[in-house]
Amino acid sequence: MGGAIEHWHEAARARDPAALDALLAEDAVFLSPVVHTPQRGKAITAKYLAAALRVLGNPEFRYVEQWIGPNSAVLEFATVIDGIEVNGVDIIGWNADGKIDRFKVMIRPLKAIEVVRQKMAAALTG
Repeated sequence: MGGAIEHWHEAARARDPAALDALLAEDAVFLSPVVHTPQRGKAITAKYLAAALRVLGNPEFRYVEQWIGPNSAVLEFATVIDGIEVNGVDIIGWNADGKIDRFKVMIRPLKAIEVVRQKMAAALTG
């Protein structure tokens, strides 16, 4: 398994936003399911991922499947937020140094996107 993914799993299990600094490349890009434009740079990517760890990282969160290539992976996840089942994927890429440089989140169904958008907006501004 890719070292970047092992480190991501450790950070996600621990729900540790401080671990993101060591995981992310300086030129990391975050692609949100609800924000149109890519969020570019380590600081903003870390901010979005820390908020996602708070919003999605409840006791019901689990990765249910994963597909790992030489420098990217797809991790399928499931959780429940406010009684709404959330299903999605994290598409993660890393550079030659093993640092995450691409992180795209896709979520379904529409109700799940709506609740995640609402909770993420609160987490990012709060």
